[in-house]
Amino acid sequence: MIRKYLQKIYLALIFILLYAPIVTLIVLSFNQSKTRAKWGGFTLKWYKELLKNEQIMSAFYTTLIIAFVSAAIATVIGTAAAIAIQGMKQKWKTMYMGLTNIPMMNAEIVMGVSLMLLFIAFHMTLGFGTILIAHITFNIPYVILSVLPKLKQTNRYTYEAALDLGASPVKAFFKVVFPDIVPGVLSGFMLAFTMSLDDFVITHFTKGPGIDTLSTKIYTEVRKGIKPEIYALSTIMFVTVLVLLLLINYSPKEEEETVVRKKKVRKPSRVKKILIQRVVPVAICIVFIGGGFYYAKFSE
Repeated sequence: MIRKYLQKIYLALIFILLYAPIVTLIVLSFNQSKTRAKWGGFTLKWYKELLKNEQIMSAFYTTLIIAFVSAAIATVIGTAAAIAIQGMKQKWKTMYMGLTNIPMMNAEIVMGVSLMLLFIAFHMTLGFGTILIAHITFNIPYVILSVLPKLKQTNRYTYEAALDLGASPVKAFFKVVFPDIVPGVLSGFMLAFTMSLDDFVITHFTKGPGIDTLSTKIYTEVRKGIKPEIYALSTIMFVTVLVLLLLINYSPKEEEETVVRKKKVRKPSRVKKILIQRVVPVAICIVFIGGGFYYAKFSE
C-alpha cells in the first residue's frame, strides 16, 4: 500500500516538474503587470499586442514556413533514401545506416558551423534559403529512421506480384508498398516538423541579417528582457499542439446497445472519425501556414 502511494507521489512530482513551467508561462500571459513578480490582474492585452507586433509575428510565421517546407522536402528525400537502403545488401546497409546516424549523434554546434562554412565557401548569401537547406539536411536522418522499420514489415513478394500482374513500378509502389509505410512517413514528417520548429543552434549559424525564426527572436529578446507578448505566443502554440494531439488521438468510446443481451458494439461513424482525426488538424495547419504566407506578403 505504501509502495503504491510512493509511486503515485513520484509520478505526480515528475508531472509537476514537467508542466509547472508551462502553467506559469500561461498564467503570466494573462497578467496585466509586466513584471513576473507581481500579479496585476487578468487581461488579454498581451494577446492583442502580439497581433500588432510585426517582428514577433514575422518570426513566428517564418518559423512555421521553414518547418513545413523543410519537413515536406525531407520526408520525400528521406522516404526515397529509406527505400534505397532497404534494398541494399547487409554490409552496405550497415555502412549507410552508420552514416545516417552521424548527424543525429553529432553536436548541433558542429553541424551549424560546418554548414555555415559550406555556404560561405559556395558564396551563398545567408538567409531564408540557407536556413531551409540546413533544416532539410538535419531532418532527413529522422525521416529515414521513421520509415525504415515500416519498410522492414512489408512483404517484397507482394510488390513483385503487382509487377507480374502488369503494374508499373511506380503504380505498384503507390498501390502496394506506400499504404503500408504511410504511418512511418507521417511520423517522419511530424518528427522533422517538430525538430525544425524547435531548432536554434543550426538556425543561429546559418541565418543572415534581417531574418529571424522564433527561437532566434526569443534569444534576442532574452538579452533585452522577455516581452509579455512572447508568453502569449507560447501559450497559443502550446494550446494548438495540445488540441491537435487530442484530435489525432481521439477515439470514440464503444457503446453497448444492451447489457443483458450479447454485447454489440456500435462502430463510430467513419466520416466523423476522418473529420475529427484528419480534416480538422489539417485545416488548423493550413490556416497557420497560409497565414504565414499571407502575412509575409502583406509585410512586404
